[in-house]
Amino acid sequence: MTAPVHEVTAQEVTTASTGSQPRDGRPVVVLDKLGKDFGDPNNPVLEDVDLTIGRGEFVALLGASGCGKSTLLNLIAGLEQPTAGSMEIPADGVAFMFQDATLFPWLTAQGNIELALKLRGVPKEERKEKAEELLALVHLQQAGKKRPHELSGGMRQRVALARSLAQDKHVLLMDEPFAALDAITRDLLHEELARIWRHTGRTIIFVTHNVREAVRLGQRVLLLSSRPGRVIREWQVREEQKQPEQAALLANEMTAALRQEISRHV
Repeated sequence: MTAPVHEVTAQEVTTASTGSQPRDGRPVVVLDKLGKDFGDPNNPVLEDVDLTIGRGEFVALLGASGCGKSTLLNLIAGLEQPTAGSMEIPADGVAFMFQDATLFPWLTAQGNIELALKLRGVPKEERKEKAEELLALVHLQQAGKKRPHELSGGMRQRVALARSLAQDKHVLLMDEPFAALDAITRDLLHEELARIWRHTGRTIIFVTHNVREAVRLGQRVLLLSSRPGRVIREWQVREEQKQPEQAALLANEMTAALRQEISRHV
């Protein structure tokens, strides 16, 4: 039996493409005893997931491979349907940024963004200006006419981020978007993403295997158990804990908890 999904109306969640938005703590995603199996109820991927995410939060999901992190994002995105429990999501849906940039190779960077705007119903005469604004937001003003093969991996991911923002959804799901990048590029994109999050007020749910990445970006870090996945631990990350010395201590604590969870299933 498919679990019920309640859609939060546009009046309850106001979206915006630019400008700082209030972080008032109102729930925008609520998961209640959510579960998912793929045909075998005795072997669920997710089980009894309880989670409330407030407007404007940046939440990082941490867990071992196979614990259901990506499946959880797919449920929130509507790409999969839960088999147990219920969830509340924005009525206008969510934006999704995947691990690969998945840009159309025959379109320029600007063209990829304009396509997202077209699919959203933005009039043709407005698309160019909006695409240029989004390219500026991700610091790619000079790369709009380049095709994906002419861009570095980090630049392609920034175009993918701009394209996700072009969908104008308040909730942005990110599934290990920087995992394939080198460490220096990843650090730079961490700074870019944090800046864009502060600027736009989006609610971000970010899946990662990287503990330091979770500490650096997340306001909250949630640890999922090994299969079946459920939220078993939560950390609130204060701003001062993002400084190198305190971040290292917190990352060590999270790593120990993750290792302990993995060892329970070896």
